[in-house]
Amino acid sequence: MWTTFHSCQWDLNYQNPAVFDSMLEEMLFLANQGVEVLRFDALAFVWKRLGTNCVNLPENHDLIEAFNAAVGIVAPATLFKAEAVVHPDEVRKYVGPEQCQLAYNAQLMALLWQALAAQDVRALERGLRQRFKLPSGCTWINYIRCHDDICWAISDEDLEAVGLEAAEHRHFLTRFYTGQLGGFACGAPFEGDARTGDARVSGTCASLVGLQKALAEGDQQEIELAIRRILLLYGIIITIGGIPLIYLGDEIGLLNDPAYCQNPAKAEDSRWLHRPAFDWELARQRSDRSAVPGRIYHGLLRLIRTQNPALTNGETEFLETGNRQVFAYCRQQGGHRVFALANFSEREQRLDAPCLGRLGLPELAVDLYAGQTVTPNQDIVMEPYQLMVMSSVKAPACR
Repeated sequence: MWTTFHSCQWDLNYQNPAVFDSMLEEMLFLANQGVEVLRFDALAFVWKRLGTNCVNLPENHDLIEAFNAAVGIVAPATLFKAEAVVHPDEVRKYVGPEQCQLAYNAQLMALLWQALAAQDVRALERGLRQRFKLPSGCTWINYIRCHDDICWAISDEDLEAVGLEAAEHRHFLTRFYTGQLGGFACGAPFEGDARTGDARVSGTCASLVGLQKALAEGDQQEIELAIRRILLLYGIIITIGGIPLIYLGDEIGLLNDPAYCQNPAKAEDSRWLHRPAFDWELARQRSDRSAVPGRIYHGLLRLIRTQNPALTNGETEFLETGNRQVFAYCRQQGGHRVFALANFSEREQRLDAPCLGRLGLPELAVDLYAGQTVTPNQDIVMEPYQLMVMSSVKAPACR
């Protein structure tokens, strides 16, 4: 009996055709109920073979193709979604017209948290340039947090290419987000390995970006920076291309709940730190634009309402600013273009006019997010954690 993740979670034996038939029957039942997307959980671990580590076996891909062929006959509008938190190159192999049309973008999630801790966007830029583009008809599911932990699903090659030792940097990220380095984050380690020092991280988005610590200390400046970090991370997943997810509670700044430690059934699993009961009292403050929940909530609404055809179906190209604190990308659809600039630093960053010209920004643009006119033929000074989403309609193609 295989139990990859928990003693109560039995793995299925797909070498038995009856198992395939039964699962197909369940899929078609759900499709007949109106379900449009079916998620394959832990897809990289589905097939089992003695003598292997049972990860990313080629039969996984054969299995998905078989389900696609069968479901496509009866319910051709049904889409498959891959949940595969493995090496980014392997995740990419599960996405395609005959594989899964949708996939969770664990690489983007991990790289955003990495860039925020390191205040360095080079690994983020390199990783996305290597793997963000998908086949036609497929797209990413982008997220900042989920019900599980943050694991550092970052390619060693991406870290090492920008001068970072991979294992050491992952240890830094874990220590940073669990508060061991005295920074802004308030997270907890999950499934730490005392021998190697490897661990993943638990915590709500608001607590990991510093809001919990800032509120406890009554530090208004740090509260402001924490709110900016939330909106920066979500602004990117909303505008970069793909389907963005907002994890319940992030829209109002829900904090960690350590009460799980009092429950023997949960005390050994730190993921319950970011699985609290929804705080309806906090949610009622979302209408107050001066309160922290209201500032986050209305900031997200403003991001969601940022409209441009390029943000709907545009191709994404990643740009080099020459500033390791500023992440940049361009979205283009027909004659419509949008440029995004994201400052991952707690300090102001200046981009001079020649740099902006090399990026291809027009002489006059509108920041769709801030609602302000921008003149990129002059230097731009970006505030800490500022996101700029600038539009241009009639301009040459991205370089």
